[in-house]
Amino acid sequence: MQQISTFLMFTGQAEAALTLYTSVFANSRILSLTRYGAGEDGAEGSVKHATFSLNGQAFMAIDSNPVHAFTFTPSISLFVTCADETEIDRVYAALAEGGGVMMPLGAYPFARKFAWIADRFGVSWQLSLPLNIDPSAA
Repeated sequence: MQQISTFLMFTGQAEAALTLYTSVFANSRILSLTRYGAGEDGAEGSVKHATFSLNGQAFMAIDSNPVHAFTFTPSISLFVTCADETEIDRVYAALAEGGGVMMPLGAYPFARKFAWIADRFGVSWQLSLPLNIDPSAA
């Protein structure tokens, strides 16, 4: 059966990123993590391959041993629909810390609250609190 997964390539920060992401989103965990050993192609102890889930969505990650002329780009982002204002504020605070802001957290014509950020690892996130979510339900 064909399966498609999002694959994130870090350069020495994969485990820190996975730890942050799985702490921010409910029902999330690192499913498997294999490290490079002594004498292998990657830096000893870095992530050779990992799988993790964020609220049930599967991802893969590695620490790339070769240095590349590229990194993450905002052209691809992880879009998160939040349930309420408390959630979007919490997720924004956690992911924006040490990162960059492309669209500040605020009200927009298409969302009650929205932000587009790159976290400290360079991964791009769009956080949205849709217009159709009842603020009194929070």
